Amino acid sequence: MADTDLKPITDGDITPPPAGTDFTPAPPLKDAGVDFDADASGSRTDQAKQTVKDYSSKYGAQATDKIRTLADTGKERAVGGLDQLSQLITDAAGQVDDKLGAQYGEYARSAAGAVSNFSEQLKGKDVDQLIGEARDFVRKSPGVAIGVAAALGFAVARIVQSGIDGDKA
Repeated sequence: MADTDLKPITDGDITPPPAGTDFTPAPPLKDAGVDFDADASGSRTDQAKQTVKDYSSKYGAQATDKIRTLADTGKERAVGGLDQLSQLITDAAGQVDDKLGAQYGEYARSAAGAVSNFSEQLKGKDVDQLIGEARDFVRKSPGVAIGVAAALGFAVARIVQSGIDGDKA
């Protein structure tokens, strides 16, 4: 019987023992070698609580360090990607000049400059600052944050799906 199948006992569920059954009470647990001294159990409980706290703080610190390392790596990759994007846009600006005109080439150069500036801002901040700014943004504009998260989720899903479809081919 599973634990979830247990039902409370009611008076109607109790069957009296057969006549002549001897019901001698069990010996006290102290006599059985189990010591339930209040002070001893309290100190054991305190020791167990302290052990749990020690392990949780140890593993919590390890997890925090790992997350921080992963976040730093992600930041470095993002900055590298933004720098490459900025360079790509700058390189394409010359072709835009030739095909669409100098005015549109300047738009491309302006976009490349904006991407480069954003990359420099990311380089100058540590992960904690970036997380704090993201929290502030979400608090100030939760609707925009949800929209951005949905768009990023859609983009990531498309990228993953195209990778999966590419593996099948």
